[in-house]
Amino acid sequence: MTDHQVFTSRLKGRPLLDGEGLIIGRVRDVVILAAAGNDPPRALGLVVTLPRRRIFVNLGQIAAISVDGAHLRGGAVDLERFTRRIDVILASELYGRHTQDGTVVDVAIVQREQRRGDWEVSAVAVTQGPRLLRGSPTIVPWDKYPELFRAGPLGEQLATLRELEPADLAAAVKGMPSSRRSQIADALDDEVLADLLEEMPEQDQLRLLAGLGLERSADVVEEMQPDDAADLLAEMPAEQRERLLTAMESIPAADLRRLLRYDATTAGGLMTSQPLIVTPDTRVAEVLARIGNPDLPVPSAVQAYVCEPPMTTPTGRYLGSVGFQRLLRRPPATEVGECVEACVFVRPDLPRQELAARLAAYNLISVAVCDEDGRLLGAVTVDDVLDHLLPADWRRPGG
Repeated sequence: MTDHQVFTSRLKGRPLLDGEGLIIGRVRDVVILAAAGNDPPRALGLVVTLPRRRIFVNLGQIAAISVDGAHLRGGAVDLERFTRRIDVILASELYGRHTQDGTVVDVAIVQREQRRGDWEVSAVAVTQGPRLLRGSPTIVPWDKYPELFRAGPLGEQLATLRELEPADLAAAVKGMPSSRRSQIADALDDEVLADLLEEMPEQDQLRLLAGLGLERSADVVEEMQPDDAADLLAEMPAEQRERLLTAMESIPAADLRRLLRYDATTAGGLMTSQPLIVTPDTRVAEVLARIGNPDLPVPSAVQAYVCEPPMTTPTGRYLGSVGFQRLLRRPPATEVGECVEACVFVRPDLPRQELAARLAAYNLISVAVCDEDGRLLGAVTVDDVLDHLLPADWRRPGG
C-alpha cells in the first residue's frame, strides 16, 4: 500500500479503527460498483467483519488507509448487515479470474482526483504460469480487462440507469414491467431512489414503495426533499402514513408531521422546511461554500435566508434573504447581514394561485414563508409552484 494506490488483497484482515485508534472490526473485502461506459469502476466501501455480523462501511467515511488499517473519519457506523447488491462486484471475486495474459491476483484502487473520499479501480495485477512457479505480477490499467468489471444483464442495465438524470431515470423506469421496477428499486441507493421518486407521480411513488419493506421505505422517504415527502405521505391512507412516520427517525418525522398540517394548495403545503438558513454574522465566504455543496438542491442554492437563532425551522426572527449573485459581488469577509436584499415573505395559508402571482410580480425564484411572529417556517421555490399548477399527468409522456 502506498499513499496513492491500495491493493485490495492486502486490506483483508486489517483492522477498521475509530478516531481513537480502537479496533471496531476487520476488513474482509472491498465492494466495487460495476463499470458504466468507459469510466473506471468506483470502489464503494469495505465489507467489515464484526464479532457477530458483516457490515458495509462507505469509503467516504475512511480518513486514511495505512499499514495499520483503515482509519474512520469519525461519526457513527451503520451496523446493519451487509447485503449484496446485484450491481456490485467484490474484489475477492476477481482474484483467480483468467485473462488473455494470465491470472488476476489483485486489484488496486486509488482516490479520485476530483473528489477526495471517492475511490475508483486503477489497476489489475496479473501473473502467468502455475501458482507455485509464478513470478512477480504485472500491473496493468484496469481498462485492459474491462470485462472483469461488468455485471450481468440487470447489473448492466443498472449501470446505464445510474448515468441518467432523475427525470430521465423516472421515464425509463416507468416503461418497465413491475417486476423489473422492483428489482431496480431494490438495487438503487436510498439517495438515488429518493431522487427517482421525486420525479414520479404520487400514485407511481406509492406503487414503488409498496414493494419495499417498511424500514427501507422509511429510509428512502427520509432522503426525499421534505415538501416532496409530505406530498407523498398525504396520498397514503392515514394508518399507512402513521406506520411510516413511526418507523422514521424522530427529527425528519416531526418535520414532516408539521408540513402535513398545511393544506396542499397553500404556501405552507408547497414549502420546503429546509432552505439554506444562515445567521446575520455568517461570513459571505462561508455562505458561498455552503451554496457550492453538491448535495444542496439547485433551487435551494439560489437564495440564502438570514434569521436570528435558532437556525432550524421555525427559526428565530426572519431578517431577509440574499441571492448568491449578490454574495459573489461582496468581499468574502463581509457579514451576510450587511448583504440582505429584501424581507419579502408570505403566510403559510396563502393560496397557491396568489403565491404564483406574487412570485411573478416580484420576479422571485423563491420566497420565504413566515408565521405571525415573523419566524421562518420554510421557503417555496418557483419549481414547486409550477409542479402543482401543471396538470396532474404532466410527467407522463404526452401529458
